[in-house]
Amino acid sequence: MAPNTEKLAKIYLESSPAEISEETTNELIDFIMNQFRALPFAVQASEYMRYDTVEELYADIEKGHLWVSMETYGADFYPNPFYGFAFLAIHDYDHYQTHSDFSLEGEITAYRAIAKRSPSLEIQKILYSEIVLKSAAHIYLGHAPEPKLVFA
Repeated sequence: MAPNTEKLAKIYLESSPAEISEETTNELIDFIMNQFRALPFAVQASEYMRYDTVEELYADIEKGHLWVSMETYGADFYPNPFYGFAFLAIHDYDHYQTHSDFSLEGEITAYRAIAKRSPSLEIQKILYSEIVLKSAAHIYLGHAPEPKLVFA
C-alpha cells in the first residue's frame, strides 16, 4: 500500500467531522442538482448492483444507463439521501470522462475533474473529503468507512 494512501486514510479516520454552514449546504445542493441534470444518460438506483470494474461502468454509460448502489449514498450532511445518490452518479461520470479507475490515483483524477467545475473553495473541500480522503480510507480499511466530512 502506498504511503500516500495510508496518510490520506488516517487524515480521514482520525479527524473530527467538519461542520458546514446552511449557506454552504445550499450551494452544494445546487451544484449537485445542476451537475446531475446535465448527465447525458439515465440513472437508476439499485439495492444490489455494484460496478466491480470501471470497464463495467464505462460499458453501461456507453449504453446510456448507469446503476447507482443505494447502500452507499447516505451521509448526515446531505439534507436528503437523494443528493448523495446524485453525487455518486456525477462522480461515476467523472471516472468515465477522465478514463480513471477506482484506485486512489483514479479517484484523485476524478476529483480534479469535478473540482474544476466547483463553484467555490468550500465545495472543493467537501468534494476532496468525499472523493479523495474517503476513498483512501476505504482502500486502507478494505471496507467503506463511516461517512463524515473532513477538512484537512
